Amino acid sequence: MEHCCFERLQWWLCFSFPQLIQILAVDDGGISSWPGPPPEKTVTLASLIAPRLARRGGIDEPFAWDSREYLRKLCIGKEVTFRVEYTVPSIGREFGSVYLGGDKNVAMLVVSEGWAKVREQGQQKGEASPFLAELLRLEEQAKEQGLGRWSKVPGAAEASIRNLPPSAIGDPSNLDAMGLLAANKGRPMQGVVEQVRDGSTVRVYLLPDFQFVQVFVAGIQSPSMGRRAAADTVVETDFTSDEQNGDVSAEPRAALTSAQRLAASSTASAEVSPDPFGPDAKYFTEVRCLNREVRIVLEGVDKFSNLIGSVYYPDGDTAKDLALELVENGLAKYVEWSANMMEDDAKRRLKSAELEAKKARLRMWTNYVPPATNSKAIRDQNFTGKVVEVVSGDCIVVADDSIPYGSPLAERRVNLSSIRCPKMGNPRRDEKPAAYAREARDFLRSRLVGKQVTVQMEYSRKVTMADGAAAAAAPGDSRVMDFGSVFLMSPIKGDGDEVAAAVPPTAGNQQPGLNVAELVVGRGFGTVIRHRDFEERSNYYDALLAAESRAISGKKGIHSAKDPPVMHIQDLTMANAKKARDFLPFLNRGRIPAVVEYVLSGHRFKLLIPKETCSIAFSFSGVRCPGREEPYSDEAIALMRRKIMQRDVVVEIETVDRTGTFLGSLWESKTNIAVTLLEAGLAKLQTSFGSDRIPDAHLLELAEQSAKRQKLKIWENYVEGEEVSNGQAAVESKQKELLQVVVTEVLGGGKFYVQTVGDQRVSAIQKQLASLNIQEAPVIGAFNPKKGDLVLAQFSMDNSWNRAMIVNAPRGGVQSPNDKFEVFYIDYGNQEVVPYSQLRPLDPSVAASPGLAQLCSLAFLKVPNLDDEFGTEAAQFLSEQTLGSSLHFTAMIEERDLSGGKVKGQGTGTVLIVTLVADKSDLSINAAMLQEGLARLEKRKRWESKDRKSVLDNLESFQKEAKTGRRGIWQYGDVGSDDEEDLPPLSAAVAKKTGAAKR
Repeated sequence: MEHCCFERLQWWLCFSFPQLIQILAVDDGGISSWPGPPPEKTVTLASLIAPRLARRGGIDEPFAWDSREYLRKLCIGKEVTFRVEYTVPSIGREFGSVYLGGDKNVAMLVVSEGWAKVREQGQQKGEASPFLAELLRLEEQAKEQGLGRWSKVPGAAEASIRNLPPSAIGDPSNLDAMGLLAANKGRPMQGVVEQVRDGSTVRVYLLPDFQFVQVFVAGIQSPSMGRRAAADTVVETDFTSDEQNGDVSAEPRAALTSAQRLAASSTASAEVSPDPFGPDAKYFTEVRCLNREVRIVLEGVDKFSNLIGSVYYPDGDTAKDLALELVENGLAKYVEWSANMMEDDAKRRLKSAELEAKKARLRMWTNYVPPATNSKAIRDQNFTGKVVEVVSGDCIVVADDSIPYGSPLAERRVNLSSIRCPKMGNPRRDEKPAAYAREARDFLRSRLVGKQVTVQMEYSRKVTMADGAAAAAAPGDSRVMDFGSVFLMSPIKGDGDEVAAAVPPTAGNQQPGLNVAELVVGRGFGTVIRHRDFEERSNYYDALLAAESRAISGKKGIHSAKDPPVMHIQDLTMANAKKARDFLPFLNRGRIPAVVEYVLSGHRFKLLIPKETCSIAFSFSGVRCPGREEPYSDEAIALMRRKIMQRDVVVEIETVDRTGTFLGSLWESKTNIAVTLLEAGLAKLQTSFGSDRIPDAHLLELAEQSAKRQKLKIWENYVEGEEVSNGQAAVESKQKELLQVVVTEVLGGGKFYVQTVGDQRVSAIQKQLASLNIQEAPVIGAFNPKKGDLVLAQFSMDNSWNRAMIVNAPRGGVQSPNDKFEVFYIDYGNQEVVPYSQLRPLDPSVAASPGLAQLCSLAFLKVPNLDDEFGTEAAQFLSEQTLGSSLHFTAMIEERDLSGGKVKGQGTGTVLIVTLVADKSDLSINAAMLQEGLARLEKRKRWESKDRKSVLDNLESFQKEAKTGRRGIWQYGDVGSDDEEDLPPLSAAVAKKTGAAKR
């Protein structure tokens, strides 16, 4: 006796069992597990004859389907034992007895219910069931009772014959796949699985119409089962009643049913072996679905009219998704094209299941190697704070509550995880905002700026700067972007999308508030990124996909068929001063609403004027904050970002200055923001503008006096009585900032670098550098400095180690110790090229302090550049007069030029325009340059202050002396008109004078 699990009915009296690797006796306690799918064994019930199902073009014999269904429901999935009674070698079949539950003879149960008749004797002696007598008795009993096929009810035999469609009797060509789909899409259909081709393909009788169809399981694909050679194709065989018991007939055999034909057919002539785990996937589906009642949900039809659907099989009181089970067990892969026919939730479940199977390397993923990824998970970096700025629809800046208010270090840039919004573009590169980019940013700005949020940091990604403005940068240039989910703590009253985003999530994935990314995507202002496998993603990825589906179905935002809204903004910050002056009459009309687009400095902003559809540069009238890189400059900017960045404000514009910046007053929530700056000690009141023209002038004065009394910030060293009215021109020179400096490097064009004498930072940094333990040259690959990085570099002249910024790096990264890097020494201002072997990583504690070298330029002068005539002589003279560690100078700061931006190398950054005077000297370097004919005065202005006019008149006497003596650039007379804005190349001037002389 062999002990097995009943698996299938090939046709109703023929059983197929999984044959165990180890045969167990009837009295064994259970069935052992086996490695992979076990072999199968086919046994035919001895001495029985059953009604035959319809063949091609035919009809069922009476009660054929009922007989088959009785045995299917009786045995499928049950544990049985069997014994082979006899074999008929001519047809290759084994006949035997099958026992259900150990003692119930299946043949007897079938005969007793009247679903089969008994054949008394085969052609050969001994070809009969050992229970023949009992079977005959049970048959007579069933006949007497009119059971099954022996029914005595009039018309019962005719009623038991099925009315079959063509597909069920061998003619699938007439099946209208599209019509079947249209009538039943999304509706569960009952069916019985007749065959499993492979793990993800089944052939099914759809009930009650008995359409015989092949269904490809939606969203997945199992490994192929290959193909058998044509010689191995099963010949169409039909057993007559006698053949089922071992008799062989020479009569022609009838055609098989459609199901039997499909099971036995093969269309290929060459054999193809099954893919790895193909038999495992097939067996997995067979033991769950074959000959079982299932629910089929049709999802679609492919271009070959193949039906695509979801298959659900029973498992106790529940139904399980075959596709999901196969994928979770590593026996199928996710297929995008057919998954697109399914609902979004089902697609996400399949995709997630595949990812988990890959991570666990289950079965078909045993040798799976994850693709390289540039993302890295961020753990335990959650924080709360207020939103300061909305950079774009998918990027915001949040001020961390754990860092002191107003500190520049409080701001953290957060990119919203797993979504992408239209790009804002860059006006400086003439890049216009993409469609819906402004709408996405304004949507978030109106809801987030100034609001308390919770941020859950999730992952970071290294992004190469290879497109856009960075196209000219080295290929190795990159930056790390941090991504997280942001939640609004106090949800605002909104429309359906905002309500949907705030719906309480399922347990195990709790959201602390309104998910901002979900809100953006649900409004149609962004799309969800389709991450690659093993790529980090949002913890709320499923919710984002659901929001995107709602936006697509609702045709919102970027998913709309309508043309995107067009908004033309005139950017006056990029225009010349004349155009700004032309706009003044439209803006000088009392108080007008505006939006602060950017904080340029503590007192200067970029404003959007919606009513006039223009952007302007705006500055407070009569209020000035420290310039960039001056003490408290960053704090003033941070305060303004917290107070008014991207807020709705009201402005009153009074005038426009010579640079095109509009001057006036600004209020936010009825508060004059200039008063806020003055009260914090981060600005000074300059009444030379005319206090009678400034609204709330008395409030500004009171605010400044309050800060002075408390000695806040810029007034920390204030001594009452030292200053007099700002309005007196005579005091202006006294109030100019004076620095004691030493010159460290001279450039062309009258520019040079200085260090402040007595600056404690100089000695502190020198001590830090001296205490460093300089290691051996780093291993290539372990240290990869890129453009903009701060490093330690060994100066070639004295082999000292100094702080330096990488200005240019080798393309393609470091390949050898001799690769050249161009570095800028931030504490001295000089620049040189050094090999990789002379670079070391810089400790963060040393890198934190700003560079000590300050770029300066001689005030009131135009000095030839190095490539101009006398440019080299001018630079050499300036070097001779200034360079030397023992030479100290007083630098009077006349003004600051901020157009250089941040320091990116030699000659960049803020420039101090100074008058330079050597200690114990009455003659300034500015005057000496004019006296030697190596510079000329800049263009005089029509309106000049008394102080400036006095200085220029004094310097002009030195220029006249050089002209009279034909020194330097004046050797051929006046080289150009004072109306010229820039100094022309002097070689051209020389040629012009020489030519004129010849004529």
